[in-house]
Amino acid sequence: MRWRNLPGALTVAGALVLLQQQLLLHQPPRLLDLNMASASTGPAALRSRFSRPLTTESLERNSSLAPQLQHRWLGDGRNLLLTLEPGQRLETSLQLDLAGEDGQGLRLPTSRWHWDPRPRVLAVVNVQGGEQLQVRQHNGDWTAISPIWPEIPHVLPLGDGSGVAAASRLDNGQLQLWLIPLRQANLHPVGQQAPGKLADPPQRLRRKPVLFAHLSTNRRGDLLIQSGRLEPGSRQSVLLPQTGRSQILPWPASGPIQLLPEGGAAVVPSPDGLHLEALPPLEPRRQTLPGSRDLSSFCPPGRALLLRHWPDFRRSLELVEPGLPPRQLWLGSEALLASACSRQGDQIWALLLLGQARPQLRLLALNRNGQELGHRSLKGWELEPGTGLHWDGATRQLLATLRPLSGGGELPLPAQPVMIDGDSLTLQPLELSVRQAHWLPAG
Repeated sequence: MRWRNLPGALTVAGALVLLQQQLLLHQPPRLLDLNMASASTGPAALRSRFSRPLTTESLERNSSLAPQLQHRWLGDGRNLLLTLEPGQRLETSLQLDLAGEDGQGLRLPTSRWHWDPRPRVLAVVNVQGGEQLQVRQHNGDWTAISPIWPEIPHVLPLGDGSGVAAASRLDNGQLQLWLIPLRQANLHPVGQQAPGKLADPPQRLRRKPVLFAHLSTNRRGDLLIQSGRLEPGSRQSVLLPQTGRSQILPWPASGPIQLLPEGGAAVVPSPDGLHLEALPPLEPRRQTLPGSRDLSSFCPPGRALLLRHWPDFRRSLELVEPGLPPRQLWLGSEALLASACSRQGDQIWALLLLGQARPQLRLLALNRNGQELGHRSLKGWELEPGTGLHWDGATRQLLATLRPLSGGGELPLPAQPVMIDGDSLTLQPLELSVRQAHWLPAG
């Protein structure tokens, strides 16, 4: 008897499935996910996922940004990308009204979002009792995210903005490595309360202290730690991916290893030149650029600036792009202290130092062909040793840690974070005593 009823049962089940499909087809589309994405060209981007395919035309017609900025929707189907057009400067947070239609004309319920793609300034601040990590909010207030440690020689914000890696110095001179998780909430529905605190308590990255350390990250938030302890053979390079297990990298290096911003590879220095090594789980693959060169900075995606040393003690700055030989942008006898570049590589900035008795700091702006776009003498300033030049495409500003020069015989003045307009090259010092400063990516 049970087998006789099987065809009828299957018919009923099929009818229920068809009815369910019809009901789902008449349900309005829903927003399943909205996240900040790393922009390849423009200043910022959002990645969205919907329950059913939406048309980019309907999203462009029904959605809006305030303040109004040029933007476009990319993709097809359920996963679409909202990207801001290059060359725009963000001076405030954004409000996104998200609305659209699917292929049947069913409307996506409108949602309103607070979106702030601008980075914050992260600094090692001199405080009573030692040093402390602090973050500058967009209203100018500074928020502490770490305890007060005697000294913080190394700090690195993760490339996805999810945390900060740091090293504090112990009484015996060794370093304790830390990870400070962050909750930035730079994208949330309007009306939703932001988290009460920005940072969670620090977590040890290594159980035992180390003698030295170098940190590198990429835009995925992966972290590379080169470190060594007092014991022989303790030197190692460990990759801590955001997802998955940590891995020891096998490559010997003559200097700091740098993760590629877009992920998947690392630049490994050696006496023979620079090696581009594929990261696991990719198959081992090496590309080599011979010569006496150092990596100066990245211009993601896929571009980099190299410092080349010549036998006559001159130096040159080179732009490297995929599939092309290095292009010389600048050649001179000045010391090249730091560099930065825009995402497209069409704007390059270099900090140069000329002279020995009374060295002068100079900021030079170039285009991708090496033509000068502008320059500014930074008379009265010097670059804090061990710090660099950092570019932010959202606010179109550079960030440097500069120390005012004191008069003869006076005590050295403390360094300050200094924001520099990438177009006019005007300086905006922040009145705060720091060891170093970085952009903290919006996360």
